[in-house]
Amino acid sequence: MYTYPMIIVPVLIILLIGIKIVRPTQRGLIERLGKYSGFAGPGFHWIIPIVDRMFIVNVTEQMVDAEPQEIITNDNLNASVDAQVYFRVKDDEESVKGSIYNVNDYRYQIVNLARTTLRNIIGTLTLKSANSERGKINADLYKTLHTETMGWGIEIVRTELKEIDPPKDVQETMNKVVKAENEKIAAVDSATAAETVADGIKRAKIKEAEGYKRAKILHAEGEAEAIKLVNEAADKFFIGNAQILRKLQAVETSLQTNTKIVVPTGSELVNIIGEMAGAVLPITQKSKME
Repeated sequence: MYTYPMIIVPVLIILLIGIKIVRPTQRGLIERLGKYSGFAGPGFHWIIPIVDRMFIVNVTEQMVDAEPQEIITNDNLNASVDAQVYFRVKDDEESVKGSIYNVNDYRYQIVNLARTTLRNIIGTLTLKSANSERGKINADLYKTLHTETMGWGIEIVRTELKEIDPPKDVQETMNKVVKAENEKIAAVDSATAAETVADGIKRAKIKEAEGYKRAKILHAEGEAEAIKLVNEAADKFFIGNAQILRKLQAVETSLQTNTKIVVPTGSELVNIIGEMAGAVLPITQKSKME
C-alpha cells in the first residue's frame, strides 16, 4: 500500500529537479558526466539530475570596467587611466562553447587584457598627446581586444576611455597655463576689436573730410562760374553802351553845328533818341504852359 507513494515521490522530485528554462537572452551548454552533450537554446529543457549539468551563458551586450590604474607616460608623468569595454558573447553554438571552454572567466580576462593594453599604448605617449588622441587610443584598444578575444566566442562592441587624469599638482599647473593662454587670446581679440573700431572711425572721418572738401570745391566752382558769367555780361553790356554813347555824342555835336546825319532805321540809336524825345517833350510843353 505504501510502496507506490515511496516510488512516485522520488520520481517526481527527480523530474522537477531536471527541468531547466532558458530565456531568450541566454544560451545553454549541457554536459553529461563531464562531457559536452548538447546545446540548449531558449525554451524548456529537461536534463537528468546528477548525470547532466547545464551551463547558462548571457548573450546580451555587457560592460566591464578596466578600473583606474596609474600609468607612467613617455614624459615621466603619472596618469590615472580608466576605461570601459563593451562586449557580448555571440549566440551561436561554437561561440558559446568558446566562451566556456576556451577561456577561464572571460570577464576577468577582458579586464586584465584591457589594463595591460592601456599601459602599452599610453606608455609611448606624452600626457598632452594622450589627452588629445583619445580617439586613437580607443581605436588601438579596440583593435587589440578584438584580435585577442576572437577565439573566445566574444565580440568586442566598443571601448570607451573614461579618463586620463594627471597628478593634482600637474593638473593645477596645466590649468594655469590654459588660463594664461585664454587670457592672452582674449587680450588679442580685445585689441583687434579696438583696432577695428578705430579704423572705422578713421575711415568715417576721412569720408567726412573728403565730403567737406568736395562741397567747398563745388561751392567755389559755382561762385567762379557765376563771377565769370557776370563779367562776361558786364563786358558785353558796357561795350555796347559805350558804342551807343559815342553815337549820341556825335548826334549832339551835329545838332549843335546844324550838321545833317543819317541814322539807319531800326538801329538802337533811333530807339534811344525816341526815348529821349519822349522824355524831353513833356518837359518843353510844361514850360510853355507856364
